[in-house]
Amino acid sequence: MGLLAATAGVTAAELLATLTRPQAGPLVAVGSTLIDAAPTPVKEFAVRTFGTYDKPLLLGGIGLALAGLAVLTGLLARRRSAAGLGGAALLGVLGAVAALLRPGARAVDVLPSVAGALVAAGVLRWLLPRPASAAEPVVPRPGEVRPIRGPSRRALARNAALVAAGTALGVAGTGLLRGSSSRDAERSREAVRLPAPADPAAPLPDGVGPAFHTRNADFYRVDTALTVPRLDTDTWRLRIRGMVDRPLELSFADLLDRELVERDITLNCVSNEVGGPYVGTARWLGVPLAPLLRAAGIRAGADQVVARSSEGMTIGTPVETVLDGRDAMLAVGMNGEPLPLEHGFPVRMLTPGLFGYAGACKWVVDLELSTFASFDAYWVRRGWAREAPVKTASRIDRPAPFARLPAGQVVVAGVAWAQGRGIAAVEVSVDSGPWQPSTLLPVPSTDTWVQWRYQWPATPGGHSLRVRATDRTGDVQTESRTTPFPDGATGWHTIAVTVI
Repeated sequence: MGLLAATAGVTAAELLATLTRPQAGPLVAVGSTLIDAAPTPVKEFAVRTFGTYDKPLLLGGIGLALAGLAVLTGLLARRRSAAGLGGAALLGVLGAVAALLRPGARAVDVLPSVAGALVAAGVLRWLLPRPASAAEPVVPRPGEVRPIRGPSRRALARNAALVAAGTALGVAGTGLLRGSSSRDAERSREAVRLPAPADPAAPLPDGVGPAFHTRNADFYRVDTALTVPRLDTDTWRLRIRGMVDRPLELSFADLLDRELVERDITLNCVSNEVGGPYVGTARWLGVPLAPLLRAAGIRAGADQVVARSSEGMTIGTPVETVLDGRDAMLAVGMNGEPLPLEHGFPVRMLTPGLFGYAGACKWVVDLELSTFASFDAYWVRRGWAREAPVKTASRIDRPAPFARLPAGQVVVAGVAWAQGRGIAAVEVSVDSGPWQPSTLLPVPSTDTWVQWRYQWPATPGGHSLRVRATDRTGDVQTESRTTPFPDGATGWHTIAVTVI
């Protein structure tokens, strides 16, 4: 009974949230609150171990916990109905509080959780046996066998079937509504016709290796949003406000009417371990950010741009990095097409040379000029560094770790990056021997990774390969191993192989 009642309540809550404010749904609200409250090591473990599956696993865990509590509530309710109804109310309060704790929350965000609690309580009350008649003695006489007053087995089965059917209809309705919302967002994306850039990217230089650009489908994703925001270009607006003389509000059409630039830029996630996959290069199309901020009139003392996404995430970027000549932009295109929904459609912010958590807000809807002294963005409040320049790094992509290779000439290859500074050299060491120079392939700018290759005369046996890079300022990648927290991992990527 408890499980049926809880399922009906959650379904009603999620259906109401889908009709009104999807981010107010109790599952998303509770899940997002748990993500916010989780210690940094737990977050890092989840990202490192599960990748983009961490969010579905969290929602599944919440569902299992809720199922356990629902069963317990049902058992308690059979003994004392007030306990069961109190349990339903408690779950509703938890969902409502979680919804109110979300960034950008509104008072109406409590309604889905409250409605879900009322539905769960009502269903539970309907399914519970009725209390004994007041005319009957409370304590049965010795030897008396008194049947429980309540619905017959047949009636209970009928009631349970009705609840299950209603819940199934609610689940189906929620799925249809969410599917419709996703299709609307996708149709909005498909309707976008990106204009030609006023300042196009230069063609890739001759000699660039294959897969220089990361396919959109393969580009890494690390974000806190439990569900991908579904925005459309007709209603999307961007506000530029805060410490400015002339606050601005721009539509998507306003952005496309401005002069667009096209650039090849490599992005990194600060959660990337040494040799990890959370780095990628794409050809981005967007509106330069510096002219927009200057048009708004940046007031003296403003040293931080606080970008907010549609679901409330905050990213803090130093104003100086937007104005220093790098190609910071509000991107609308990625590899020749509108941004994918998962990568920030319709608009995301990019700041070359900074880790994503400090300069690459997805689904951006608000830019506030502020100060670092007055506001800490989401990740800074959790102990990450305020300023996050990308570190000089390199990775071995071929051969794969623990590969078995034939003896003879073996191509060792990978990528290295130091956005804004560029890579001057990449070296490979075999079995901790002398560092050997690799060949660097051409690159379009210092804002992208460099592909490198090394011809290794491999001999039979087990071997270790390691790589290090030197940027154009002369900074050599450090051997010292550190974790991503609080400002990015360091160390030499090392793999083991066997030559046969």
